[in-house]
Amino acid sequence: MAASVSPTYVYVGTYTTTRPHAQGTAEGIYVFQHDSTTGGLMRLHVTPGIVNPSYLTVDPSGRYLYAVAEVRDTAGRAGGSVAAYAIDPATGALRFLNQQPSLGADPCHLSVEQTGRYVLVANYTSGSVAMFPIQADGSLAPASDFHQHVGSSVNPERQEGPHAHSITVDPTNRFAVVADLGLDRVLVYRLDLDRGKLVPHDPPGAAVAPGAGPRHVDFHPNGRFLYVINEIGSTLTVFAYDAERGTLAEVQTVPTLPSGFTGRNHCADIHVHPSGRFVYGSNRGHDSIAIFRIDAETGRLTVLGHEPTGGQTPRNFAIDPTGTFLYAANQNTDTIVVFRIDPESGLLQRTGVVVAVPTPVCVKFRVV
Repeated sequence: MAASVSPTYVYVGTYTTTRPHAQGTAEGIYVFQHDSTTGGLMRLHVTPGIVNPSYLTVDPSGRYLYAVAEVRDTAGRAGGSVAAYAIDPATGALRFLNQQPSLGADPCHLSVEQTGRYVLVANYTSGSVAMFPIQADGSLAPASDFHQHVGSSVNPERQEGPHAHSITVDPTNRFAVVADLGLDRVLVYRLDLDRGKLVPHDPPGAAVAPGAGPRHVDFHPNGRFLYVINEIGSTLTVFAYDAERGTLAEVQTVPTLPSGFTGRNHCADIHVHPSGRFVYGSNRGHDSIAIFRIDAETGRLTVLGHEPTGGQTPRNFAIDPTGTFLYAANQNTDTIVVFRIDPESGLLQRTGVVVAVPTPVCVKFRVV
């Protein structure tokens, strides 16, 4: 008898309340089953009881999901927490385990390092990062480490202080890189998994152009290159990455917008294709996915085109694990639009699949 294949579940993070940048109307975290033939998403569940679960991550075992919660107190002051859920492998449903304060305001990104022992969190508004031990049942212990960033950059409205926007573990699981939009820097921390510490690295990281505003990053599958999307400058910066030393050296910076575009735009998310041949970035304003070819030897980029996302404000997006489909979350038009990726050209083609989700922000796959 052939072994049964576990279904692939897809989790969508959302905004549930009104924020300065979003009119949240969602109920919580949405759960779908993925159709690997059509790219379709069949809605299974919604998990309520969490406020603004704007970013999600699934642990390497596929047993647990972790979500940030961007909250405000009764006086309107920003805060935040990190919630832990167990995933039912038979249904994809989420069971709440616990939550911990994120130790900063507006947590906006989180990741699990590859041993599955710690969650790493970036707090945007307060500009800090924290590390949380994962307990035997998947729940979170209080933070084992915390770092408050200090400084500013040239944009007085967006860069008056630090704004940690993402924290991503490198392929060796020895370092974590933090894109701090407020500092115009990509900071590097060494992971001390024995003590549960984020150790500031020497050298401390690398700078992007003043006013660029680094937001999200993704590593090339070969581990030699890091791609950084810059929210304010609408650019993408390529760094050569030395995994042994944990150092970054800038290779190239390219615009994410077509020449001649003069409207308002802010970049959001970035993903390298599993093949390592292409990189994609989202434009909010131009409302498109920018598509680039990667030079295998140098990591340098050549623009291939810009595909409209079929909606407004594509916040985050995801590429399915096989590299066949791209899912663009259009935050302000309540849709996820599905594209098929041409494996030879890297270009995107609309599949006709449009999934209704209120205020979608983040799309994450669970694969075992």
